[in-house]
Amino acid sequence: MIELTPEQRRALRASAHHLNPVVSVAGNGLTPAVVQEIERSLQAHELIKIKVHGAERADREALLASICETLDAAPVQHIGTILVVWRKRRDEDPAKPATLAEKPTGNRRPSKAKSARAFAEAARRTAMIQAAAGRRKSPRKSTGAPRKPGLKTSD
Repeated sequence: MIELTPEQRRALRASAHHLNPVVSVAGNGLTPAVVQEIERSLQAHELIKIKVHGAERADREALLASICETLDAAPVQHIGTILVVWRKRRDEDPAKPATLAEKPTGNRRPSKAKSARAFAEAARRTAMIQAAAGRRKSPRKSTGAPRKPGLKTSD
């Protein structure tokens, strides 16, 4: 079982506050399938909440100790029927170091450059549509004749 300092435990409790339970332990108790699911969840998330149904406080304390001992994890918090457990993610292949280049793919927000580009493109389209409809191209007011460089106007 991993031991945490009070500062580490406080930070992990704060991080776990918004999490939902990912594993439920019910009437059958801590079966091998449940242990395997907790293992997978710890590998994926490091910090997880476990919901325990139908057990008394002493049973939940024993369950938390058993989970942490079995999976070499650290108990973070036991509040009501919720157990919070943390374990550092383990490397699956020790010969292959983890790199930042291996990022998960999927739906991601566009970068700011793409967002700015998309905004500029939309503004250009709007200006073209307004020009085609007979409106001004620019929302700025015209002041008359264009200024020539080097000439000052008296205002």
